[in-house]
Amino acid sequence: MPVVLPVEVVPESAVLREAQPRLLLITPPNSYRTAAYLAAARRHAIDVLVASQGRYSLVSELAGGLQVDLGSPAALQQLLDANDRQAFAGVVATDDAVVELGSRVAEALDLPHNPPEAAQCSRRKDLSRQVLAGAGVPVPGFRLVRLDRPVRPQIASIDYPCVVKPLALSGSRGVIRADDADALLAAADRVRRILAVEYARESALSMQVLVEDFVPGEEVALEGMLHEGRLAVLAIFDKPDPLNGPYFEETYYITPSRHPAGIRERVIRRIQQACTALGLREGPVHAEVRISDGDGVILEVASRTIGGDCARLLQFGTGQGLEDMVISHAVGKPLPVRPQAGGAGVLMIPIPRAGVLRRVEGITAARAVPCVDDVMISLRDGYELVPLPEGASYLGFMFARAPSAAEAEAALREAHARLNIVVAPLMALRDERGS
Repeated sequence: MPVVLPVEVVPESAVLREAQPRLLLITPPNSYRTAAYLAAARRHAIDVLVASQGRYSLVSELAGGLQVDLGSPAALQQLLDANDRQAFAGVVATDDAVVELGSRVAEALDLPHNPPEAAQCSRRKDLSRQVLAGAGVPVPGFRLVRLDRPVRPQIASIDYPCVVKPLALSGSRGVIRADDADALLAAADRVRRILAVEYARESALSMQVLVEDFVPGEEVALEGMLHEGRLAVLAIFDKPDPLNGPYFEETYYITPSRHPAGIRERVIRRIQQACTALGLREGPVHAEVRISDGDGVILEVASRTIGGDCARLLQFGTGQGLEDMVISHAVGKPLPVRPQAGGAGVLMIPIPRAGVLRRVEGITAARAVPCVDDVMISLRDGYELVPLPEGASYLGFMFARAPSAAEAEAALREAHARLNIVVAPLMALRDERGS
């Protein structure tokens, strides 16, 4: 089982007796985390004001919430004005893109928060690497490469294999391994095209990439909660599929970790060191670590929760929904942690190839595999499938609970084998001249 540090326990009866707190939820309009946070707030009688750019959203809380240009310098004052009308008990920022704004709001209101500089570092891989390396925390060797200048002279002394990474994209998007200079040049050009779509042309995020040493070894993820700088571990997930490239699509997350206790403890210590070095003090932490030569090498420490529907696994690890824990912590009402026995896992169903999704066959057969809880297909028929490194979504998710972690993994693998994903070629339209 993961090593779990103490979390404050508050009797549920006492929580119910107190007045209904108000939470500011800052979220991009397309965030898939928003609905889960709103459902958690309803379960715990927490009043929520959603700050977003979702005026035309089908989600009533976004459409009827506070309409804010989240990238505008005026956004901070708008949110502080909303507090003047009715005070907030806590602030939660759902995604990387808004964690810095959330920290600035909470700082101004004297609510528990991460320093804005720490929040910024946690979402920028280049800044994070610089801070952690300076503090002696193990990270891959790295350098910044400018894409608006000739790349070849900048990579003359690169060691191979290496990995090209955008500075701020998540979900392994744009992450490519290169084994020689020609492959690195091709990868940099490919990432340049991804960034040109994602960011404004003159943005620093579109003009630079991180090139870092490839670190061999198994990878784990940790989900935790910080309070006054101290890390409470909610779960450690093994990633049993090798993540060696050329792309780094994540598939299986299995808990509890089957690594020896000494390795798990080393991973936890390294993540705590990273949080301290970055200055992170409050709220959720999602970390990615490579286990290399018996030590933990930090790949990422983000001041947000795990992405997608994977958060459902925390129900197994803590007896509570992850979003329930985050919002309750934010308003000063931490929930009790009740770890469950056995094992659990999720498969982020990978996109097999580019094209148009026609149908997914075998869903009923996959659901019939013993220990499989659910099979969710997120994309509809007719959707264009874009694999990594350009893609930004999974086909769906599978969940399993079993007497052990190994059995949960085996159930997911068997269920995945029962799916048949039918993909048609993407046909390009041509005019009469054949252009």
